[in-house]
Formats: sequence, structure tokens, C-alpha cells
Amino acid sequence: MTPTLVQHRPHKASATSAEAGTRARDWAEIQERMLVPLYEAVYERLEVGAASRLLALGCGSGLALLIARTRGATVTGVDTDSDRLALARERMDGSPTARLVDGGPGDAGPARPAYNLITAFQPIGCGAGDAEDLEQALKDAVGLTERRSLVVLTGWGPPERCATSGVLRVAGERRRSAHRDALEDIAARAGLNPDGSGRVACPFGYADVDSAVRGLMSTGLYDAAVRETDQAQVGKEIAEALHDHRRPDGTVWMPNVFRYLIARTP
Repeated sequence: MTPTLVQHRPHKASATSAEAGTRARDWAEIQERMLVPLYEAVYERLEVGAASRLLALGCGSGLALLIARTRGATVTGVDTDSDRLALARERMDGSPTARLVDGGPGDAGPARPAYNLITAFQPIGCGAGDAEDLEQALKDAVGLTERRSLVVLTGWGPPERCATSGVLRVAGERRRSAHRDALEDIAARAGLNPDGSGRVACPFGYADVDSAVRGLMSTGLYDAAVRETDQAQVGKEIAEALHDHRRPDGTVWMPNVFRYLIARTP
């Protein structure tokens, strides 16, 4: 949503290390898995395997990297969140085919042989500046790839097909609806050539309201609202917004659709 779902920004110093660690754990244990259908659909379409040398932008706690590695890919992940990266390192468990870098694409350094796949699985269309952040990250990453390498960009689908849209309004600003060709526009500005697209259903399902609140707050999308009030108040408002998505057994279910664009480097 890493937010889920915007280009991750470093946490404010006001957050204690314990709070940051708890949020990273909530992300890894509750929220990150919501986009697994997207990861798997993309990897299947691109036939990710032993020949794949993957650079993941905003890799979070590494679930998408782990799935790619199980398919035989050599993976490198970059992110600015050291707590999420620590969890990713636990998942990789010292694998010689996995590398994790605290920072941006430029900190990953040149790969030999060069990368042939870039993924950006943090969907745009959820916060101010996320498209610009992604564009810059792609520009920084393109120089690390071989010619005609594959690049994957992702975004939220239409608001009417994303039940989580209403819950995200608690964050303090209405979720921007990225226009139909937003991913294509970012790709063009980053010097990439579109080469296909698709849509994937990624429902957000939680065991109960408490898990849903913890998972959604772990995305970082509600940080500004927390600073303006407090965490308890924001959590209460999220819980109220989830009311229409509760099932009789207490679980929470929100259908969503995400779009991905496949592009190629020059």
C-alpha cells in the first residue's frame, strides 16, 4: 500500500526506534502480503527465473524479493527504511543470490553482469509526490541495466474498484486518482518504452479490525494525521472507516485492483 503504497520516505526523528521497529514488523507480518497476487502475476508473465538479475526499488521487508529468489532469480533490493531492510535480511538468511542496500538505486552500485529487470512494486496514486519520486528512482536505476531490460511500474486501479480508497481518506487527503496513462507518462519521462500492461485483483483481508488498523498504519500513509492528532485518534478513525468492510465473523475484506505497466530501457 511500501505504503503500502507510496515511495517510502525516511521516518521523522520523532518516532522512537521501538515504534519504528514495531511498525516495520506490522508491515512485514500483516500488510506486505496483500500485494502477493501482483508480484506473482508479474513474475509469471515475465518468466522470472535463473536468468533474471533483479533490482527492486523500495523493496521493503523483502517479500517480493523472496518470491523472485525462490524462482531462481539473483536479487538486489534497495530501500531507505533500515527497519524493513533488517527484516528483509532475516528473510534472505544470508543467501548468496540476494543483496540488500540501505538507500536508493545509486547506492546499489554497478552490477556485473548488469541488471536485466527493475521492479517498482509500490503503487503510485496514493500520496503527493509519489509519481515524481518513482520517476527519479527509475532514472537513477536505468544506468545500472543492460540494454532493453524490463521495468515494471505499478499503480492503484480506479477508485470505484478499490474499496480501500475510502479508508485512506483518514490520512488527511483524498487519494489522488492517477489518470489512465499515469504509468505511461512516468515511463516516458524516465526514458522508458512501454511494452505491455495488466491488472491484478489484490484484496486486502485481515483477521480483525485491530489487525487491519495495524497493517494500514504500518504503510506510513497516516503519519501526517498522527502528527496532527495522535496515534490513538487516527487508529479510532481508521477503525470507524472499516465498519462497512467488516464481515459477520469479524474479519475485514476490501477488494482492490492494481495496474502494472511493463516497459523497457533504451
